[in-house]
Amino acid sequence: MPGNSLDKGLAMESTQKKSSNSPVHWRDRVKQISALVSMVSFGGSAIFGIVSLFSSGLSSQHQQKPAAVVVSQESLVAAQERGYVTVLQREPQNQTALEGLANVRLQMNNKVGAIEPLEKLVKLHPDRADYKILLGQAKAQK
Repeated sequence: MPGNSLDKGLAMESTQKKSSNSPVHWRDRVKQISALVSMVSFGGSAIFGIVSLFSSGLSSQHQQKPAAVVVSQESLVAAQERGYVTVLQREPQNQTALEGLANVRLQMNNKVGAIEPLEKLVKLHPDRADYKILLGQAKAQK
């Protein structure tokens, strides 16, 4: 019988171990499930965010068409003329600005307007034959 009581004690002890391990095992299982749910949720939200980012980027590319800037040649030439006039107000003997103004006015068929800068160029650079020729042509077509 003493062996019998030992067997009973071991049986009770193993039952106690099983019951004490059971809650720990259940807690571990809950932790694993909650971790899995968290990972799946995070992954799903990340994928959703990436997909919405790319889809909004693609749709905005289709919606945004670059506005065509239409600038006429006349307005560009007029802007150049204003620029040269501005420079000449500060530097009346600026050779580059005088040449540019004369050329722009000749492009605009403003022969009378081209005469003044050409005359200044001829006075500043009497050795330049091209200035004299352009001045003569502008005066002849006036």
